[in-house]
Amino acid sequence: MDWVLVAMLGVLAGTIAGLFGVGGGTIFVPTLTLLLGLSQLHAEATSLLAIVPVAMLGSWQQRRDGNIEQRDALIIGGASVVTAVLGSLLADVAPERVLKVGFAVLLLYVAWRLFRSTLSRGTA
Repeated sequence: MDWVLVAMLGVLAGTIAGLFGVGGGTIFVPTLTLLLGLSQLHAEATSLLAIVPVAMLGSWQQRRDGNIEQRDALIIGGASVVTAVLGSLLADVAPERVLKVGFAVLLLYVAWRLFRSTLSRGTA
């Protein structure tokens, strides 16, 4: 992989993650598949590992600023640890097309819900 492009991807994803609170995978996975030609499975796995330092530093900053609901974060985190392993096992056996379509549907659904909730509140 072109290390300059990969580094630029990291800068972009880190900025967006810090600004909007979204996971870097929203940026990493499409870029790794569409621009760098990785398979969906390899892009998702690479994204998961790349997100670890971003999540740690972002969480530290947000905790320092008092923006974390600690009880909720611990419950979500605990449940996610178990199900992430199960999801990884499923991803290993799922066809590439299923992973791509599933990821695209997830992104579209989240975007639609955020857009709709913003419009219903009358804010932009």
